[in-house]
Amino acid sequence: MNAAMATPKWTPQSWREKPKHQLPNYPDQNRLAAIEATLASYPPLVFAGEARQLKAKLAAVSEGKAFLLQGGDCAESFGEFKAVTIRDTFRILLQMAVVITFQEKLPVVKVGRVAGQFAKPRSQDHETRHGTSLPSYRGDIINGYDFTPEQRIPDPERMLRAYVQAASTLNLLRAFAQGGYADLQQVHAWNLDFVKKSKQASRYDDVAQRLDETLAFMNAMGINSATTPQIREVEFYTSHEALLLPYEQALTRQDSTTARLAEGYEGDWYDCSGHLLWIGERTRQPDGAHLEFMRGIHNPIGLKCGPNISPDELMVLIDKLNPRNEAGRLTLITRMGFDQVEKKLPALVQRVQAEGRKVVWCCDPMHGNTITSSNGYKTRPFQRILDEVKNFKAVHRGLGTFAGGVHFELTGKDVVECIGGDQKITDAHLAEGLYETLCDPRLNATQALELAFQISERI
Repeated sequence: MNAAMATPKWTPQSWREKPKHQLPNYPDQNRLAAIEATLASYPPLVFAGEARQLKAKLAAVSEGKAFLLQGGDCAESFGEFKAVTIRDTFRILLQMAVVITFQEKLPVVKVGRVAGQFAKPRSQDHETRHGTSLPSYRGDIINGYDFTPEQRIPDPERMLRAYVQAASTLNLLRAFAQGGYADLQQVHAWNLDFVKKSKQASRYDDVAQRLDETLAFMNAMGINSATTPQIREVEFYTSHEALLLPYEQALTRQDSTTARLAEGYEGDWYDCSGHLLWIGERTRQPDGAHLEFMRGIHNPIGLKCGPNISPDELMVLIDKLNPRNEAGRLTLITRMGFDQVEKKLPALVQRVQAEGRKVVWCCDPMHGNTITSSNGYKTRPFQRILDEVKNFKAVHRGLGTFAGGVHFELTGKDVVECIGGDQKITDAHLAEGLYETLCDPRLNATQALELAFQISERI
């Protein structure tokens, strides 16, 4: 019997028979089941065809023909659900993509951590303050941030609110992407007011001016936003960590367009909560529930790879998640830490390359570089973030492989959460009232744009 025949049958609920990690303990299981049934009756948030389009674009990234830019909030919150917040995050990703595309002449695949990034894994099940221990905050889709017994109880009703917020967010993002806001002829208008005051303003204005000159020439040739949709529209995709499996299963649908009824095949399964889903560092157990769920859906998927993953373990996971070696199916998102990349990454890349596996290599320089500031704030030094990207690219350059993308936690808001950069943010600035994250520190818009210039000069 070959390996394919030996693989157990997958169903959207087969994960329930596997060991589970990072899932909340809902006190009312009957209510949980009712909420799951309600979600299962709701329309999908995204469509299978969109996920396939993203997979095709990621296949181009795996071949070195495009670049992946993935970014957004650490964890979306119900309290910060505002149109302006969505717009500003979309806008900074557009700016970053323009900088990278214009300077490197590579198409950029734009993927937001948005419209589903509500759940967060935690290192401890409980949090203790002043002698009181309560369940850890796991994201607004699960429980509340306030340190009270009532707020910290996992509540399945929150999944319904997350669905509504995700649907509204997607509706606005599609309007921005297709309705003219993303028109390249509006590139000057994308600049945020506080970015205009930064050192990045002149650099961005230079790119915008050069782009204006290019567009003016194209317009003289009859190529403009009225005649060419690619100038006035962008393709923008959503992603999140597929952590809360009851929510993910409830939004999983079978795609009738891939059915082969003569063979008794009713179609491929897609998780329609987002275009790309990823497995986190804490939930990538080969025999675990998250691997089981993800191996059966046909979305493009990501896998977070920390410094402790071995080449043998990585190959086991690749075999489970992409047994057909399909280009664009699997993105390996490394999160090593700036001082570990050159030590740990080469062995992984060499093994994957030797085995002939088709993957996208993407760098998450955020999670391996989290520190505690002198005044007690969780933060990330800008220089360490930049150094991890630089070292990631150096490894791939040395091995002759393609450093295909970057994955950032960022916001379009003028927050102060990561130290350093041209703004010269220090530990002292973290306590001045603009530290707003509920989980992990994010790059602000000025830092994100600075990083886009830095990395595009080193691709």
